[in-house]
Amino acid sequence: MTEYNEIILSKSGHTSTVTLNRPNSLNSITPTMLGELNDATAALEADNDTRFVVLTGQGRAFSGGVDLKALGERELVNGKVGDILDIPARELTGRLSSMSKVTIAKVNGFCFTGALEIAMACDVMAVADEAKLGDTHAKFGLRPTWGLSQRLPALVGPARARELSFSARVFSGVEAREWGMAALGGPLDQLDQIVSDFLDSMSANSSESFAAYKDLYGATERLSMRDGLDFESGSEYSISDTAERLAEFR
Repeated sequence: MTEYNEIILSKSGHTSTVTLNRPNSLNSITPTMLGELNDATAALEADNDTRFVVLTGQGRAFSGGVDLKALGERELVNGKVGDILDIPARELTGRLSSMSKVTIAKVNGFCFTGALEIAMACDVMAVADEAKLGDTHAKFGLRPTWGLSQRLPALVGPARARELSFSARVFSGVEAREWGMAALGGPLDQLDQIVSDFLDSMSANSSESFAAYKDLYGATERLSMRDGLDFESGSEYSISDTAERLAEFR
């Protein structure tokens, strides 16, 4: 495994875990961290032995969001944090949502703004009840540039998304689960087991089917229902293990 400065990459069986590792600053996001995250996820995307990718944070935070101090004296124009962060962040969120592996955000603590955008790009969010989350762009005169304006309404509905973004209020992991943002969750001391159980529930299923699902579900973000149905019926995917899986039933 490659050694990194601001993340930790580890592997157990078919699951690779990427841990944001700046605990003294609540794992705040820097250009270096984004570069390392892109390097690690690109390697995992190409790793045939990795089926599942878990993204989490070291210590008491998933991530507190962008480390504005790391931007130095750069002027933030029109509420954007700038290409030094925007370009690698959009590369990362795009890969997490589209790579053939199942991606899971294990939100163990604070998760604000840019970190929330990254977590929502994963296929599944698992959130500790005690976690504190929020979209604080408006609090600091910023606007989303990593996908939040599209993913948040898709997950919680347009009305709730507006309320959260306009108020910039903090909400709990329990609320995230109640609204449909997170599919899984529970007390922090049970979160590891909850994610482990979910991984076990998927382990016997087809990775090639997962890849097809990811592409098909991705189509729902950009197509109408009618066009999405046409896309589903007209799409072809390489799934090589069907006959083997059906053999005992035929």
